[in-house]
Amino acid sequence: MSGTAHTNTRDIARAAVRAELAQVAFDLFRREGFEKVTLDDLAAAAGVSRSTFPRYFGTEEDAVLGAFDAHGKQAADALRARPAAEDDWTALRRAPDTVIERYSQDPAGALTTTRLVREIPALCARQLEKRHGRRPALAWALAERDGSSGPATVGRTVRAAVAVDCLSIAIDHWTASDGRLDLVMLLDEAFAALAPS
Repeated sequence: MSGTAHTNTRDIARAAVRAELAQVAFDLFRREGFEKVTLDDLAAAAGVSRSTFPRYFGTEEDAVLGAFDAHGKQAADALRARPAAEDDWTALRRAPDTVIERYSQDPAGALTTTRLVREIPALCARQLEKRHGRRPALAWALAERDGSSGPATVGRTVRAAVAVDCLSIAIDHWTASDGRLDLVMLLDEAFAALAPS
């Protein structure tokens, strides 16, 4: 077995365990309340040792937000894959389509997760931090689309930041509507409000 295959298998197994632990944590937080759940409670609910959770999640907030971890990479990868002839703004609009599929596939679960994050100040703050961290990946992906190898320009960084905020605002409106509004249309509307003339 090659080193790459071994690493990939290990990474896949780790990601599966991480996803399972995140789901257990989320279910427990939703049932008991975020502030009431301890690390011992999480370990007991998952049937693992107390030392296992910290190996997968640095904080309890990260356990809830683990479901969102892949979003930045997915959007950046989707952005790189957009047609080269497509302008940056259109490519940025289309990039999160893979991320928002989850909202249409499991609207009840997505609403519950989004509400939990919005209602708990510690989760909300950590989510903002993670959202801020997605900007450089998108700006870099924009640069790669143009064949640039240097650091992202101010313009690309601003476009990436605005795209991240457009998605967040669309999700906020979708959540406020109890999932009745179409998230794709909300995202289209958010991007249209800032589309270049």
